[in-house]
Amino acid sequence: MALKLYILDDDEQYATLLAEVASNIGWEVTAEQNPITFLQDDILQGSVLVLDLNMPEMDGIEVIRALAKRKINLLLILVSGFDSRVLHSAQQLAEAHRFKVLASLTKPMSIQEFATTLTNIKPQSEQIQQPALTKNSVSALELEQAIHQHQLVLYYQPQINMKTGDLHGVEALVRWQSPEDGIIYPDQFIGLAEQSGLIEPLTEEVIRLAVEQSRHWQAEAININVSINVSAENITSLSLPEQLKELTDKHAIDPKKITLEITENAVMGDLTSSLDVLNRLRMKGFALSIDDFGTGYSSLTHLYKMPFTELKIDQSFIMQMLEDSEAMVIVKICIMLGQMLGMKLVAEGVETQEIWNELQTLGCDIAQGYLIAKPMHDDALIQWINKNKQSVIKNEYS
Repeated sequence: MALKLYILDDDEQYATLLAEVASNIGWEVTAEQNPITFLQDDILQGSVLVLDLNMPEMDGIEVIRALAKRKINLLLILVSGFDSRVLHSAQQLAEAHRFKVLASLTKPMSIQEFATTLTNIKPQSEQIQQPALTKNSVSALELEQAIHQHQLVLYYQPQINMKTGDLHGVEALVRWQSPEDGIIYPDQFIGLAEQSGLIEPLTEEVIRLAVEQSRHWQAEAININVSINVSAENITSLSLPEQLKELTDKHAIDPKKITLEITENAVMGDLTSSLDVLNRLRMKGFALSIDDFGTGYSSLTHLYKMPFTELKIDQSFIMQMLEDSEAMVIVKICIMLGQMLGMKLVAEGVETQEIWNELQTLGCDIAQGYLIAKPMHDDALIQWINKNKQSVIKNEYS
């Protein structure tokens, strides 16, 4: 069956030419000049849309918004005669609406460039045509019961020292092991936890599991750092430093082996309480990482005031840095900023050897991503360590 391609461009001759090129490659094509007519038609989910951003009646940005509102799952090729900054920004908007942007092309483009783009994305389209099914929404009551019944489990993703190749540590990633539905991923319940006041007990459970696992590893002479994600609600809880220190003391875990990852947006709330909690955590020996750096809205003043020891560059920049010059600039600035502030630099989303090599050249300290390993449960992690003969980490924060 031919793959479905929609072309939405107000220039009829141009749209007809693109349609002919696509048909010759093997696509089933529908070309349309009127965005309103296009949006009124039955649009096949999982298809590819070539979208001109500059249209008089309804521009491409409005089309993206309308598609998102109707929850139509399309793969996008954005086309524009505007400057590259506008095209780049439009791509960010589309991705914020959860559309996958396969390519961004600047007019005038060559027919060969368009044909090559369609040929390259064809295998991708065949794989993504049917959107993945997800579990129906869970309720706050179900989540609360899951926390109390200890249905939360941790998976661990290795982090590698880019200078030595040694295992630096792991990031603990929470999963919900439901007896009825199997593994439920955090994007389906973390937001619910924050909205329903369950994020504090959820985080307490995650921290407990991570610290207890650290004790088991320590008993087996495996000495690794563990990074744990905490939310904005957690870092304004004035009792957190004492509770966490009591837990590590109980299990004889050095606080220096625990890194708390806090998203950039989380530090934008109650600054006074955040500074109180973060400083006391550092004084008790815990390391602090600012997570998803570059995606939030915190100013350099916040970074200056907060006692972070680690800067974690968001994977959206890492994964695009070799193809997107603006993403590369942001990665370089993050690394330079972290180095000048004396912070460890962690790159997440490292999926290719080429990205690893570039980050190594730029002076990044630690890498995490599918090139190294996917998140895995504790038994699989031990097998992975033994199989890869990674040396046991010495604590690099000491």
